[in-house]
Order: sequence, then C-alpha cells, then structure tokens
Amino acid sequence: MAAFDHSLYFHQNRTMEEKAAVVSLAALAQPVRLRIFRALVGAGPPGMVPGALAAMLGVPASTLSFHLKELTHSGLVTQERESRNLIYRPALDQMNDLLAYLTAHCCHGTACEVTAATGCTTC
Repeated sequence: MAAFDHSLYFHQNRTMEEKAAVVSLAALAQPVRLRIFRALVGAGPPGMVPGALAAMLGVPASTLSFHLKELTHSGLVTQERESRNLIYRPALDQMNDLLAYLTAHCCHGTACEVTAATGCTTC
C-alpha cells in the first residue's frame, strides 16, 4: 500500500481537507494504534525505537510493526533510520492539522467556553 500523499489534500493555507482527516482518523480508530500514537506523542520529537515501544505497551514486535506501518502511511508518524535503529516520531504538524480541522467550526466561529473535566485537579 502506498503512503497517503498529504500534500494533495491541503488547501493553500494548510487547512486539512476531509479526505486527509478521514485517513488520519481511520488510522487512530484501532485501540493498539491509538495507544502507539499516544505513546509517541508522549515521547515528543525525540521519538522512540520499536523495542522501547513494544516493551512499554506490551505489544509483540510483529504486531507493533504492522501498526507502525499503518500510522506511517496515514502521515501521523514518521520513521527515520539512525545508524542501526529505526526511530518513530509523531508527526505533530499533522496531528495539529487534524485537531484544527475537527475544531474549525466549533461554536459557529465564536469563542467557546472551556470547562474543566469533572474531577480534574490539575486543570
């Protein structure tokens, strides 16, 4: 399966189009992939090697490999080789574009009232 070409699905002002949003959301609509993506977001730009991800999440290497491939094809994760290691990183720009797409029409364009989550002591 070829990687999704995100450049074809953005307006001139970097606004994500529906097809790119659907591809990203579909990649996250699986529990293991969502856990992997959240772990990578938690690691931030330095990313993680597959062995560390597998140990952290308790996921077999072959399963992890399959899900990392799907997240990479969606554009939410990048892969880079550093000597003998593969480093997987969250594509934070893509994540932010997805969040912006999802919230673009929130409250009909007016400022929304933000409320703290019930029981949250750090908000």
